[in-house]
Amino acid sequence: MKIFIAGGTGFVGGHLTAELLQRGHELVLLAHGNAGSGNSGISFIKGDVTDPSSYQQSMKGCDAVINLVGIIREFPAKGITFERLHVEATASMVQATQHAGVLRYLQMSALGTRLDAVSGYHRTKWRGEEIVRGSGLAWTIFRPSLIFGPKDAFVNMLAANLRLAPVMPTMGDGNYRLQPIHGADVARCYAEALEKPETAGQTFELCGEDRLTYRELLDAIAEAMGKGHPWKPALPLSLMKPVIKALQRISAFPITLDQLQMLLEENICDGCWRNTFNFDPIRFRDGIQEYLQR
Repeated sequence: MKIFIAGGTGFVGGHLTAELLQRGHELVLLAHGNAGSGNSGISFIKGDVTDPSSYQQSMKGCDAVINLVGIIREFPAKGITFERLHVEATASMVQATQHAGVLRYLQMSALGTRLDAVSGYHRTKWRGEEIVRGSGLAWTIFRPSLIFGPKDAFVNMLAANLRLAPVMPTMGDGNYRLQPIHGADVARCYAEALEKPETAGQTFELCGEDRLTYRELLDAIAEAMGKGHPWKPALPLSLMKPVIKALQRISAFPITLDQLQMLLEENICDGCWRNTFNFDPIRFRDGIQEYLQR
């Protein structure tokens, strides 16, 4: 297949392009800046994901379109907002896909996305999903949990903090649960969905094998690094929420109210995706050991 991908130069995109190339597909990657001249099986198109006229022509002749574009944090002064990159970008991608005559469309969403979500992240992801569902395309939506892998942001950030000191404060009691999934497993689901026509019109929640509390996740990271379990003092939410609200617009500050809300809501699923894709996901401790030990 010839596949057009927006967001293909990012973390998940790296896993996906490797998986698709291994399966013999030809890729066209949308890049905001100069991403290079491409290599065997990949060509790059410079364009703005919110401007379909900048890449629509490059979709012609493709067999499928994949939209991985998304952000976890807003920087409004730079034009980086949930509204622009979850809603406007999706609308533009769907419009370009329709005009290019491509029927197959795969969308990256997020676990926890729903109409009545508290966080702006999840609400805008839902609105993006609604655009896809109403498109008339042969769509598939994926909602992954926390994604980990060698170049992830979250696990590597926590590991970097642990290298500085064996102290990892938790917001509240730290007993909220996460069910991380490896980026290679997410990529495999995308690739197999392209080969399974029955996945059209379906939404899949993707999560890994291990359901861990945040405190257990911190201990697992420390173990992978060959360190003892860190001290995990609980920070009262009643005190931390005003602090986060006041400091969240500073890019160096590590968390926003939206991110705190999503953490407290938990990030778990029932694993029913395995009924369709039929493989065992990489275990969290095994996966992080591969890159944190190095």
